Amino acid sequence: MTTYTATVTVRLKRGVLDPEAETTKRALERLGFELEALRFTERYEVDLDAADADEAEARADEMAERLLANPTIHDYEVAVAEA
Repeated sequence: MTTYTATVTVRLKRGVLDPEAETTKRALERLGFELEALRFTERYEVDLDAADADEAEARADEMAERLLANPTIHDYEVAVAEA
């Protein structure tokens, strides 16, 4: 078994209201920063033992589907690297 770090990045799908990002965007604009858009994301890093990177990715994907993300309103990405 090898230890892998799976990084799961979760963000709201386009078109879903993102009040935290909107509040932060307005604050940045008041500070003089010009920006087109801002999105809030959550990032989870999970260390796990797996036979290979594909198994680690499949397990992290299942974690995202079952708990870390709500597939109705969230998009997510999984990236895996050896720890």
